[in-house]
Amino acid sequence: MKSSVLLFLFFGFLISTYAQENEDTFNGDTKYLEDQFYMGITYNFLLDKPVDVSQRNLSYGLQAGFIRDIPMNSDRTVALGIGIGYNVNSYYSNLRAMESGNDVVYDVLDGDADFKRSKVETHLVEVPLEFRWRNSTATSYKFWRVYTGLRFGYVLGGRSKFVSDSGDFSFYNDDIRKFQYGLTFNFGYNTFNVHLYYALNNLFNDDVFVNGTGISMRPLRIGLIFYIL
Repeated sequence: MKSSVLLFLFFGFLISTYAQENEDTFNGDTKYLEDQFYMGITYNFLLDKPVDVSQRNLSYGLQAGFIRDIPMNSDRTVALGIGIGYNVNSYYSNLRAMESGNDVVYDVLDGDADFKRSKVETHLVEVPLEFRWRNSTATSYKFWRVYTGLRFGYVLGGRSKFVSDSGDFSFYNDDIRKFQYGLTFNFGYNTFNVHLYYALNNLFNDDVFVNGTGISMRPLRIGLIFYIL
């Protein structure tokens, strides 16, 4: 897993640097567009965890997609963006999900429990909507950017997996909320840009409980995003 994350990060850096360093081929074209493709890597936090639930291992996310840049002024420094993307996220914790007939039951593993990892994994198609500001020009590939907006996601597949020395199991989990949405904020200079996603609804459905308490965890994703012309 770590090698795939590092490869994704390195590949994103290379193609972002290459694309931005070749923007001067526009030679002052007043119709230029910015940052239409993106790739990103995040560390995933879980907010509002139930009592005794804690994160373990490296919870990570990978994202990539296309955003249509729609300039709103003649200098093309203010724009709207709408796009389509793909996002895969893993959340590792001591919360264990198990199949029980047609239902899924949850328990919290204590510190003495002998297990390697317990995770929830989601694969989403996402629609980002952004308000964009940057101080770019048609011949400059080094500029500041601040992009903020909303991101809507639909979970194509959700999976729970548990691994221990005594055995492991995994299954497709219908308790994961299908429609997810949140706020985004991206800012930075040149190649490296910080990405934040703050979920506005829960990771699980409203009727999911552990020890009689609703599981109202919401993701907070923080990482790097690379933009490509």
